[in-house]
Amino acid sequence: MAVALRHSPQRFGLALDAEGWTSLPALAAALGVSVEDVEAAVALPGKRRYEIDGDRVRAPYGHSVRDRVAQPAAEPPETLWHGTTAAAVAGIARDGLRPMSRQYVHLSADEETALQVAGRRRAEVALLRVDAGRAWREGVTFYDAGHGVWLADAVPATYLRDDGGAAPR
Repeated sequence: MAVALRHSPQRFGLALDAEGWTSLPALAAALGVSVEDVEAAVALPGKRRYEIDGDRVRAPYGHSVRDRVAQPAAEPPETLWHGTTAAAVAGIARDGLRPMSRQYVHLSADEETALQVAGRRRAEVALLRVDAGRAWREGVTFYDAGHGVWLADAVPATYLRDDGGAAPR
């Protein structure tokens, strides 16, 4: 489903609308499964990577498709978190958080989730605290993707701290 809804919908004969939605029956047919199978996969416990609305389905974040998936701006909590690799911290301290191959920077509402995200990579992890409230007040746009996932176009390094509160080195 990730490839079909986030990265290459055209490979499955699907099209995403401006908010990333596509037809639930069309997705099921493209994957060779039933609508009920897709609904069951979306309902699995854990990170909410997909959502269903009537006969539509989408991945609310994580896209690498060419056309940007629209997200409504939202005021974030004062603090958000970004899990990454220790090797990436120096570049992030210099350049801030950038979306890289994705459409948005991905942030977490809590430390535990951010560490889980970072832990998917086989490297030493680092946890960065994002001063999201101050960034928002100073003009950085955030988007609430739901289920504790927040997005941003980019986050300048001035709003980032390591988990101990010091600026990343």
